[in-house]
Amino acid sequence: MTTLTGSHPFGDVITATSLTEKFSHFHQWEDRYRQLIQLSRQLPALPEEVKTAEIELSGCENRVWLSSQLLPNGTLHFYGDSEGRIVRGLLAVLLTAVEGKTPADLLAQDPLALFDTLGLRAQLSASRSSGLQALADAVLRAARAHQVA
Repeated sequence: MTTLTGSHPFGDVITATSLTEKFSHFHQWEDRYRQLIQLSRQLPALPEEVKTAEIELSGCENRVWLSSQLLPNGTLHFYGDSEGRIVRGLLAVLLTAVEGKTPADLLAQDPLALFDTLGLRAQLSASRSSGLQALADAVLRAARAHQVA
């Protein structure tokens, strides 16, 4: 089985450890903001035919699409896109945190914990925080849907 979209570097080349190291050098929100924009540029755009209503999330400032596929090894491959640069950067951080994990692993942790580690969640507006929670909820729904009984 092949994935629906091309691979992305998040969770593999770009890891939670590497992001934590990079963000540890940033003391100003503007530096973190610039880094989010850099990460957004590394997230491949989803083909238009994949951006369906079924995978579009509500509750976000910008249009956001997020979906997953269960791989033969029992892990989930997540893919997504957004029309907004900052939201794409936040999505890249989320993908870093959840890519390649099993449904059980995802259900046993907070998908947004990496945002706290990187000092990102406290700086978000209420609407972006709401959108971020919508992304985390989508990850948890996918994990529950693919969980082996």
